[in-house]
Amino acid sequence: MTAILTMKPSTDTPVPRDHTLLFESGAPGLCGVSLPALDVPVTKPASSIPAELLAEQPPPLPEIGELDVVRHYKRLAHRCFSVDGNFYPLGSCTMKYNPRVNERAAAMPGFAHLHPLQDEADVQGLLEMLYRLRCYLAEIAGLAEVTLQPAAGAHGEMTGLMIINAYHRNRGQRRTKVLAPDSAHGTNPASCTICGGQSVTVKSSADGQVDLDDLRSHVDEDTAALMITNPNTVGVFDGHIADIAEIVHAKGGQLYLDGANMNAILGITRPGDFGVDVMHYNTHKTFSTPHGGGGPGAGPVGVAEHLRPFLPVPQVVRRDDGSYGWQNDRPQSIGKVRSFTGQTGVLVRAYTYIRSLGCDGLRDVAEKAVLNANYLAAKLKHRYKMPFPPPYAHEFITIPEFHESGVTETDVAKRLIDYGIHPPTMSFPIAHCLMIEPTETESLETLDRFVAVMLTIADEIDRDPKLVKNAPHNTPVGRLDEVTANRKPNVRWRPDR
Repeated sequence: MTAILTMKPSTDTPVPRDHTLLFESGAPGLCGVSLPALDVPVTKPASSIPAELLAEQPPPLPEIGELDVVRHYKRLAHRCFSVDGNFYPLGSCTMKYNPRVNERAAAMPGFAHLHPLQDEADVQGLLEMLYRLRCYLAEIAGLAEVTLQPAAGAHGEMTGLMIINAYHRNRGQRRTKVLAPDSAHGTNPASCTICGGQSVTVKSSADGQVDLDDLRSHVDEDTAALMITNPNTVGVFDGHIADIAEIVHAKGGQLYLDGANMNAILGITRPGDFGVDVMHYNTHKTFSTPHGGGGPGAGPVGVAEHLRPFLPVPQVVRRDDGSYGWQNDRPQSIGKVRSFTGQTGVLVRAYTYIRSLGCDGLRDVAEKAVLNANYLAAKLKHRYKMPFPPPYAHEFITIPEFHESGVTETDVAKRLIDYGIHPPTMSFPIAHCLMIEPTETESLETLDRFVAVMLTIADEIDRDPKLVKNAPHNTPVGRLDEVTANRKPNVRWRPDR
């Protein structure tokens, strides 16, 4: 209790309140680069650039010394939330630490300096790595073969559905209905629509698992697949998964697993063993590759034996003579789904992660992720409502019930920012909830601090609800009108803040 009472918001901000914009700093004549004297004839711009492309005056760029530029951007970097600097309990997103050994491996010249069109003979090491990775991923999933082409999880969903459609067409069938539980990932219906299917929602029961009776009522000979996330987005592993697979397969449908939550079952159970036909991985969630920022991603897709002929080409293979290369002769393939052969730089990181941990290490990832989530839930359940019963997988949902004080889940999330903690996922997959996922990489000290902060916020709401409703208080920008901020962003610096 002492820790809770003495818990204080993070008030130290690396950027002074009177810090100016880069364009408002510096002085004429300052420069961050010293260039040698020109040793070629001077060419006037007018002689080589059309006059209509020339400005009357040079752009008003700031003139600043190198050290001041470095310090400016360093201060800005310190203001940013990042998984390296802050706790990121984002449910469903799995914001785990990205080990630096992965970055070192990906930066090796033999990987980083290759061209995608280089001859196979010159890239045998890379091809072997990719081949081994796809075999590892197939073994982890308990499936027959994996393609590394898809560029992200949602792209993997699309690829998987394309494979399923090709399988049904090959059998002379055109199935258009794709089922998805209400606890599945939100991208599932979108992927279904893109692939020309009709998305149908299957209800969940009170314990967060699929309602088998409702599932049976929807499954028929027009069902192409059921897209399930297991563990699902309410943090529950569906123990009926084998029954679900049997129900879908009995009508000729395929079971697709959204592998977004594989972090909870690594080394414990394999999707192929409980009836999954197709699944995708999110390498940024399961195998610690960089996450977010709009950068490159990877969403490998694994399939059962009967779906192997439909995988995208080219596929990296090991030939009879021991060499590695690309295979294109798969007449039933859905074709290429990605430029070149996939995001190699991301895949190197995933390979490094798997090899660093090994079999026992991967299982330890899942066990600690599940332990951490259940630890937090047990510590918070006395002040925050848990709509679904434990045990939980790698994440759990809680609902801050402070409506008599006018405090919402958004207010709690904003107040967490004052304590240096990134807000959890809000209002997904059910309204007014916080979805919390600590991952396996956080220490007990971090988890205890998060608990202390959450309980402190609950106490603050009891004492002074306006304190939480008006949060955050210690950030350069205070509470925003989020709708207007998205539609009419104003990014100018405000000295009064």
